[in-house]
Amino acid sequence: MSSKHHHHRGGLELSGSKSFVSKKWTFFLCIGFFCAGTLFSDRMWPEPEANVVSREALDERLHLVSEDCDSSKKSLKLESKDSLGEAYKSPDAIQTLDKTISTLEMELAAARAAQESIMNGSPVSDDFKLPETATRRKYLMVVGINTAFSSRKRRDSVRATWMPPGEDRKKLEEEKGIVMRFVIGHSATPGGILDRAIQAEESKHGDFLRLDHVEGYLELSAKTKSYFTTAFALWDADFYVKVDDDVHVNIATLGAELARYRMKPRVYIGCMKSGPVLAQKGVRYHEPEYWKFGEEGNKYFRHATGQLYAISRELASYISINQNVLHKYVNEDVSLGSWFLGLDVEHVDDRRLCCGTTDCEWKAQAGNMCVASFDWSCSGICRSADRMKDVHRRCGEGPNALLAASF
Repeated sequence: MSSKHHHHRGGLELSGSKSFVSKKWTFFLCIGFFCAGTLFSDRMWPEPEANVVSREALDERLHLVSEDCDSSKKSLKLESKDSLGEAYKSPDAIQTLDKTISTLEMELAAARAAQESIMNGSPVSDDFKLPETATRRKYLMVVGINTAFSSRKRRDSVRATWMPPGEDRKKLEEEKGIVMRFVIGHSATPGGILDRAIQAEESKHGDFLRLDHVEGYLELSAKTKSYFTTAFALWDADFYVKVDDDVHVNIATLGAELARYRMKPRVYIGCMKSGPVLAQKGVRYHEPEYWKFGEEGNKYFRHATGQLYAISRELASYISINQNVLHKYVNEDVSLGSWFLGLDVEHVDDRRLCCGTTDCEWKAQAGNMCVASFDWSCSGICRSADRMKDVHRRCGEGPNALLAASF
């Protein structure tokens, strides 16, 4: 029994010696396999020779960059402070910046006007190609004289009185910064007899500003918008003036009056009125959109009468940029006034811009020269083609006023 047990035990030991490795050999085998694996890995996948930066070197480099940034910031702050200080001290620097902004705004306005012409299928006028002098030169004012195809005699009466002719007009632009043009669009049939007549007149006098606009009495609001947009694109002026061709104007007095408001960014100058809103059809100045102004019998908001008014450069820019969304009422002076509602605009009510043809003479004799004169009953000088010379003789500022003027 004991003998059998011993034999069985011996069999177990024999079987164990064949199936299992001793702990000593296991330890040596593990070390061997580890060494062999390491050797195999080094040969099969060599480690790339990377340009490894030590932490000490990296910290040093970051420190140097930080110092450079700090010194650059200090230098930049000092430069900025010095530059701003110089700018504040130098009116020329501010003026240069203002001219740069003006040029960019002019180019934007010209591009918008050209784009609108293309979208409407109209050819782009040569007037929209900005002359180099126009982008650099600063003018006091642009005076646009609103006229019509049938007003040839009126235009001749203006040329013979308060608008300098030919070379004198060009000299006025160069020396005084005053631009004067008759403003007109084209007929419903471009290239027809009416347009050819204006072209012949332009060839003789060279004093027209042609608009991409179809002429018509009910289109005066659109014409006014087109005038300010076009004039703003062509000339960088402090003020843009609109006047009718049956009104007498003293240009030197107008220039002196506007120059007083040069520091005002948004100014609207004219004879302010607030007439009744006429709802009845068939009457002059009927307002088709009378219901927008409240109850029947109400009056318009304050706006400058249409015979003559002036707006500052910033307002002309506003009209140019927003021309496609500005609403047009049938009366152009109402339209202009409505465009400035809600804006921070200074309204200047200047009664010298609307003298009568009977009182302008004694005012001139008293030393209170009128800017503009006309007859309220005719919304202009009655029979202006015949009477303009007489009004000019009695109420004009004299032939040397423009030459002696300094703005």
